[in-house]
Amino acid sequence: MARPRYPVSDHCDGTKFFNPHAISGRDLGDVIKWQRERHSVAWPEQVALIPQPPPPTSLAPGRVAATFIGHSTFFLRTAAATLITDPVFTTHAGPFGRSGPRRVRPPAITIDRLPAVSVALVSHNHYDHLQPSSLRALRDKSDPVFVAPLGLEPFLRGIGLSKVTELDWWESYDAGPARITAVPAQHFSARTPFDRNRTLWCGFIVGSGDATIYFAGDTGYSPQFAEIGRRFSAIDLALIPIGAYEPRWFMQPMHVNPAEAVRIYRDVEPRVALGMHFGTFRLTDEGIDDPLRALDAARAEAGLRDDAFRVLEFGESAIV
Repeated sequence: MARPRYPVSDHCDGTKFFNPHAISGRDLGDVIKWQRERHSVAWPEQVALIPQPPPPTSLAPGRVAATFIGHSTFFLRTAAATLITDPVFTTHAGPFGRSGPRRVRPPAITIDRLPAVSVALVSHNHYDHLQPSSLRALRDKSDPVFVAPLGLEPFLRGIGLSKVTELDWWESYDAGPARITAVPAQHFSARTPFDRNRTLWCGFIVGSGDATIYFAGDTGYSPQFAEIGRRFSAIDLALIPIGAYEPRWFMQPMHVNPAEAVRIYRDVEPRVALGMHFGTFRLTDEGIDDPLRALDAARAEAGLRDDAFRVLEFGESAIV
């Protein structure tokens, strides 16, 4: 079967995608070296959740509510729309949601208790960001529109989703009261050894009424963030990854550390930023709380207020 053809661009050669400013992931030799030499910090077997109030049920125009469910999954509400980012509710971040890295904190809200969702954003195809069982459960509960980067539509339709839209970087789609724009990220894609970089990765800008949200997806640092900040100059809320970054020699092209997350904050200049991609699945070598301490230090070094870029408790909601 012929491979799909995509528009040739600064991030695609027609059949495969790549990063304009860095390598598109590591090769097998790098993975073997990391696994052979790694010095990882142990994580607890399980972390209990602190009970939190439920998400707000309504908002005034121009306001955004974000509820942290875990890892890169947020429930978002504006006055006119409800959205969810990278919805993963499985016990493991691997094939079938039953193998691979194990979840040490349960989802702060289960799908059956989740408010109805109108749009689900999927940033790329890695297992800790895309789990078919979670997406089908959302379909059955709320029948949302699924918005994903270029190349993922056939996979999503193949797992039983019908309301799917795929976007290239800088393309937009109107999902009812929410305008969704795919924006660059620096990462890679693969679900098997044979499909590396056959689908794109991205972040998203969501405009809904007078509110603008930036979901960075999964990313290393690059000059692309300054361009996002130039094109979208009035971001109310940014969701920025802060975890899964050690060892730096291996992870730097793909995952920002907290200091680089603060650089993203400086580039896009949101009113408020919230950290994500930490404390849920042990993917890399840092300790479970290391991203929080490193973010405190990076924020202090940059002279940011404590409430300018912070993290939520699992299940906590912030209104911007």
